[in-house]
Amino acid sequence: MRTMTSREMVLAAFDHVEGDRVPAWCGASVEFWERAKLHLELDDEGLRLRLGDDFRRVWASYAGPEFRLSPRATCRTPFGVERHGLGYGQPLNHPLAGATLAEVDNYPWPDPAWMDVSRIRAEAERYGGEYAILGGDWSPFWHDAIDLLGMENLCLKMCDEPELMDSLMQHIVDYYAEVSRRIFDAADGAIDIFFIGNDFGSQTGPLIGEKLFERFILPHLQRLIDLGHAYGLKVMLHCCGGFAPLIPMMIQAGLDGLHAIQPCCHGMELRRLKADFGDKILFNGCIDSHHVLIEGTPDSVREKTREVLEIMMPGGGYIGGASHDAILEETPIENVLAMFDAIREFGTYR
Repeated sequence: MRTMTSREMVLAAFDHVEGDRVPAWCGASVEFWERAKLHLELDDEGLRLRLGDDFRRVWASYAGPEFRLSPRATCRTPFGVERHGLGYGQPLNHPLAGATLAEVDNYPWPDPAWMDVSRIRAEAERYGGEYAILGGDWSPFWHDAIDLLGMENLCLKMCDEPELMDSLMQHIVDYYAEVSRRIFDAADGAIDIFFIGNDFGSQTGPLIGEKLFERFILPHLQRLIDLGHAYGLKVMLHCCGGFAPLIPMMIQAGLDGLHAIQPCCHGMELRRLKADFGDKILFNGCIDSHHVLIEGTPDSVREKTREVLEIMMPGGGYIGGASHDAILEETPIENVLAMFDAIREFGTYR
């Protein structure tokens, strides 16, 4: 019997079909990735092969105007919000906090043409169809709305100024949708999965109630899902935290996969998620990044990974990996290797 390619196994998982084995996913912080390459004496592709990552990702590159950062800022979002601190940091200002509807409409929104998509197809095709290719803009529209307004202010405006919120979300998602459309056109069929990211959950439950989510967030999530499907792509959402009450609406909108499921968060018990939704949406992740990968030992990681696989892999619809979007710098390398080795060892279907 012919061995399936990584791409074939990933697409089988999205179709809720048991392939040769459970596909594996590796998302890692830059700091962890560089430390792992140095420790294992491998280059980027060598490390992906060692971990058994069944995915590769292609990106558009920024080619727009240069913006001078203020002295405290360490980065700037496409929407003009300066941030300070480690990683993405925290916003230094909320430029639309006191804006009127007219000021939102007249805000200097970014131009999708600032993103260079000219190398997308060549980047995707260099893998020869072996791996599942992720593409499209990350599109964190919920986070951008928080940056532009401030979290408390955003919550108040959903109740007090719904028209302003509608305009804000429309402008943000218009930008992301057009950037992704340009990416997909340039890729010309070489991308398999539209991968987007918005965190709607906290440790104790959703950050936004179901009615407000349905009113202000779901229509724009639907726009991106429909865009991906129009190009024949699977659509996968990265979402941290406990957001189980929102999953039925995500499924109804046509979302194909959820990434980085955190079993330590309220409502995210794996057996219940698999029983309730496992035949309707793909789950990616589920192996606890904090209590297992960071705090465990290789032996305990191996055993916990086996337990997760026993719950999640039957019937397909599962991709094995860590429960955070990026393996953090403080994660022991030997624990990460133990997780991926266990996915390969215990994740075989036939």
